[in-house]
Amino acid sequence: MTWGWIGWIIIGGIAGWVASMIKGRDAQMGIPLNIIVGIIGGLLGGWLLGLFMDDPMSNIFMSFITCLFGAVILLTIVNMFSGSRR
Repeated sequence: MTWGWIGWIIIGGIAGWVASMIKGRDAQMGIPLNIIVGIIGGLLGGWLLGLFMDDPMSNIFMSFITCLFGAVILLTIVNMFSGSRR
């Protein structure tokens, strides 16, 4: 099943929220910003995964892990630029 960009946005939003909980940044940055970072991470991760797979959205678990990984990386980068040590 191909979800396309809409699927990456939905899964990325959820992954961004989960990543903010993992990184402990939920209260500091706010849930909306963490979800946006997750969406961006999901879109970038989906695009990168699409370079190696024909249909990266065919496996929902792999899609979520990709989005979560991208969101954690982006939250780490945002933390570095915001001057936080967390």
